[in-house]
Amino acid sequence: MDIDILDEIIDKPTSSWPLFSKEEFKITIANCNNTSTTGLDKLLWSHLKIILKDDKCLNSIIHIANICIELRYWPLHFKRSTTVVIPKLNKKLYDTPKSFRPIVLLNTMGKLIKKVIRERLQFITAANDFIHPSQLGGLKFKFTTDTGVALTHIIQMDQEFDNKYSCF
Repeated sequence: MDIDILDEIIDKPTSSWPLFSKEEFKITIANCNNTSTTGLDKLLWSHLKIILKDDKCLNSIIHIANICIELRYWPLHFKRSTTVVIPKLNKKLYDTPKSFRPIVLLNTMGKLIKKVIRERLQFITAANDFIHPSQLGGLKFKFTTDTGVALTHIIQMDQEFDNKYSCF
């Protein structure tokens, strides 16, 4: 008997993408680290935090984000990057690639919009149970204890299987 894993997937109704809110941007920008380096646009997160305190500026950035989604277009300005290679500290020799750390610089406003999109997608994904319970890596609210519970469950299921179908 073949079991097709796709047959187990329950169809969910489609929904529209709601416009971004001020709150989403405020929460996301508040979590950005002020000590990181500038992007290609020479903006620090601390600069953008000050800029976004002005409602007119915040509304303009939200409008740009909403238009990007509506048009399904990511501007070239947000795609451009520069890689800077920085030597790691306390290395005796700098003759191997492991002695250096490449850092990719992107447009800071583009990074902010992508962070807001990522936060929303992760919320929608978790709220609609689109992620298998054993998928833990890179998800918010999934901690080491969740991993332990998942592993314990797998081990117990394996032991129950062995006990039920053991020939010995």
